[in-house]
Amino acid sequence: MKEILMMKGAMKLVETCGNVQENENVLIVTDFNLISVAEALAKVAYERNAKVVIMAMEPRKMHNEAIPSVVGAAMAKADVVFVPTTFTVAHTKARIAASKAGARIINMPDYSEEVLVSPALTEVDFEGLAPKVKKVAEFLTKAKKAHVTSVLGTDVILGLDGREGAALTGLIHEKGQFGTPPDIEGRITPVEGTTNGIIYVDGSIPAPGVSLLSEPIKVVVKDGFVTDISGGQQARNFAKILKDANDHNVYNIAELGIGMNPLARLKGVMTEDEGMTGTIHIAVGTSGAFGGKIHTSLHLDMIQRNPTVVLDDSTVLLDTGKLMI
Repeated sequence: MKEILMMKGAMKLVETCGNVQENENVLIVTDFNLISVAEALAKVAYERNAKVVIMAMEPRKMHNEAIPSVVGAAMAKADVVFVPTTFTVAHTKARIAASKAGARIINMPDYSEEVLVSPALTEVDFEGLAPKVKKVAEFLTKAKKAHVTSVLGTDVILGLDGREGAALTGLIHEKGQFGTPPDIEGRITPVEGTTNGIIYVDGSIPAPGVSLLSEPIKVVVKDGFVTDISGGQQARNFAKILKDANDHNVYNIAELGIGMNPLARLKGVMTEDEGMTGTIHIAVGTSGAFGGKIHTSLHLDMIQRNPTVVLDDSTVLLDTGKLMI
């Protein structure tokens, strides 16, 4: 019976999010963990008379680990690429090259069958929300800085001057567009070296050994880089992931994102967690794929509940999680 429910989500991804058309070359890149999700997508795309190919690879060990060159080459030749994989490929060289070549990419990390049947995907109004997402992106583009606070004690300032906000609406219809539905968000890459303060992460960090948080993680940031991580076992696991990368750049503050999907819920799954209304995420690691200058092996989102975000000391974007524009 679950297969029947999965088809509704597959239809939403293929028809609404990807806008797949007849005779388009559709590539579905998956790994051995998510073959059932890839097959559901293939069925819908095939019914739309698209030219469908599935490529399955060994699962990666971490988000944004390099993918095989043969897969990357195929991605760059496709019109539309769906990527249901255990870990995200968003910041890989292959994904960036495929986007530059004009492929429309629907990124689907950790896309279990449960995500495919989630109301955050099947019931959300992507088209109706798009104008508001674009408005948030415009506010972020105009801002020179963002001040994030929370009742837990988050107090951090991020420099945004000269950086362009992006509207991730979940609608991937134009050449070179990228999205991660059901994630819906307005996001921006802070200027390197400008972020300072304290972040209390109380939602999730979608990474092995961390996921949904049972207690907050305190993250100290100085001049754009994380300098200290403290808390319980999940904090220690997070710190170890960054340390094991053996690259100082993984501590870079790489993103500020504003979740805008009203049906998303925190589950420890990147695609849904980072898009949840009432949350923000501040990411560490690579930023080069989305307007920044730092290139490294990781990009991990730190999701916070009910924050307040003020732009340029005057414009309240979020008030304790409530969007104010």
